[in-house]
Amino acid sequence: MTDQISADHLKLTLYIANKNYSSWSLRPWIAMKTKNIVFTEHLLQFDEATGHAHFIEYSPTKKVPVLKIEEEGKEPVIICESLAILEVIADLFPEAGLWPVDVMERAKARAFAAEMHGGFFGLRGSCPMNIRREIKRLDLDPYSAAAVVKNVERIEQIWRECLDASGGPFLFGSFGAVDAMFAPVINRFEKYELTDSEVFHAYRFAIKTLPAWKEWEEEALNEPWVVEEDEA
Repeated sequence: MTDQISADHLKLTLYIANKNYSSWSLRPWIAMKTKNIVFTEHLLQFDEATGHAHFIEYSPTKKVPVLKIEEEGKEPVIICESLAILEVIADLFPEAGLWPVDVMERAKARAFAAEMHGGFFGLRGSCPMNIRREIKRLDLDPYSAAAVVKNVERIEQIWRECLDASGGPFLFGSFGAVDAMFAPVINRFEKYELTDSEVFHAYRFAIKTLPAWKEWEEEALNEPWVVEEDEA
């Protein structure tokens, strides 16, 4: 077992939402768990009726995830947005190897992570992450279906390029921040039957055999809450 990584002078708290639905929460969580970085988890239940009003106590944007970094004698630092959290974790714990060492490879990994963070709206809008969902296709209107297909094709293009170059099992060889960004896509592709490609099956196996994925999945399946807005 890999030794846990911690910073004696820092306390990290990661605020997340429902594990069944919160793809953005999964991203930094799975990275920190996989890299054995010590943190405290604080789960906030989604409350669509109030627009998640209670999130404001922990998050200035009323969105999760949020990472609180506490250092003795200093004001806590609050970091919002999944990708920014991954970046600060990579800076605080360089030994975790969240980004490739090679400058050009690191640049590509960051570009793909940013593309996931800022794009693929068709997929994200029509096919929300849902760990408990029965595997079945959606009956989408032609415009939405075309947007999803376009997104799937681009994501598989990224995966294929990376895995062919690195040899796998993860996008740049070993698990990193870019894999954390794409991890929720595995659930979407699987649950909505969006692809049956070889690259999907290979990458799905790599992600879903991670102990961190299995832990998140088990806890998501045991959650009692249902968010109707995310039940596509």
